[in-house]
Amino acid sequence: MHVLLIHQAYAGPRDPGGTRHHELATELVRRGHRVTIVASDVSYMTGDRVGGSSPAIGASSRGNGSNESAGEDAGGIRVVRVPSSRRLHRSYVDRFASFVGFGGRALRAALEVPDVDVVWGTSPPLPQLLPAWLASLRCRGGFVLEERDLWPEFAIGMGVVRDGLASRAALRFKRFLYGRARRVIVNSPGFLPFLDGYGVEAQKIRVVPNGVDPRLFDPEERSADLRRAWGAEGRFVVLYAGALGPANDLEVALDAAEELRGTEALFVLVGDGKARASLAEAAAARGLDNVRLVGAQPKDAMPQVLAAADACLATLRDIPLFRTTYPNKVFDYMAAGRPVLLLIDGVIREVVEEARAGRFVPPGDARGLAATVREWMQSPEAVRAMGRDGRRAVCARFDRRLHAAQLETLLLELVGESPSTGSQAAEACVIGEAR
Repeated sequence: MHVLLIHQAYAGPRDPGGTRHHELATELVRRGHRVTIVASDVSYMTGDRVGGSSPAIGASSRGNGSNESAGEDAGGIRVVRVPSSRRLHRSYVDRFASFVGFGGRALRAALEVPDVDVVWGTSPPLPQLLPAWLASLRCRGGFVLEERDLWPEFAIGMGVVRDGLASRAALRFKRFLYGRARRVIVNSPGFLPFLDGYGVEAQKIRVVPNGVDPRLFDPEERSADLRRAWGAEGRFVVLYAGALGPANDLEVALDAAEELRGTEALFVLVGDGKARASLAEAAAARGLDNVRLVGAQPKDAMPQVLAAADACLATLRDIPLFRTTYPNKVFDYMAAGRPVLLLIDGVIREVVEEARAGRFVPPGDARGLAATVREWMQSPEAVRAMGRDGRRAVCARFDRRLHAAQLETLLLELVGESPSTGSQAAEACVIGEAR
């Protein structure tokens, strides 16, 4: 089976950003299938050019002026990078122009990929679903639509986008594509009521949740070199890893750090985004010497980064729609054997509390966050136990290999094939002991 994925923001293991698609695609390749990904040559996280180091498996130019390049990713995935604008973060107009420009180039590149059986489109950004659907018209398996975030619903909830003509047009466009998709994938069960409200037939929907490859993380590791570099020796490190954006409400970490001034607590915020500069300025203005800001790291560096933490922070603004999400970072934290300080309500709270993998604090509650950190600094055995329980939960329910098997079954149904001999069951996850 040959699967084509169109994903402007695709991130490989050496790139910052979520690697859900890399890990799922790598596992499909391991199971004997072919995967081609059409992606941007600009990192959505940093705006830098990406993909230049991939070993070529074809001509670097197709002779048609497109300057598209093809390479093989670390997992045996063929990645076709198409030229994109680096201006995507300068304004909303530039971002929309980047999305539309990528869509046109992605369609041209997709139509040149031979022998495709099924096309997988993922949103956001929403415009890239159109080339995925159009490219699927020539494929026996058709079009699979993946909803990773409810957009524009999230943008409306945050006040970034008005509930007006443009947002209603986006919703009509999405409903149109729901009707043309043979399957609709969501990465959180919290999205299911929305799809039902949009009239998507239940038999078309599959939940392939966010998760993690636990083999990447060693819960015994402590990353002593990183802790020294951060001035964290002998301190209790509360680490946040991910986007530093308006949605993430990381001002709560600064407020908690101020509450904990003079203690052993150290907050380390790892990532980049629109709020990075304002967070750095605020921390400096308030004299918060117990806060460190570290730039975005590639996924293959994250095991060492998380190993330097004593506890890990996940936070979002208190918007009802955010209660529907399964943030990937939470599963990374759990796989690393670190307890979760969770300032997100909803379905991810259910996961953490059922696993006994951390503590829920109401979103925006800096005093509650500070109080929990104080308690945990005095309870090292309880902290380690939560880390072990979190690791055990991801091994049982949120291992990417299990999710890849679900995805493979879904795709094979569409192309009318049976599982191949390469479709071995995932080997047992090694739970290990958290430190």
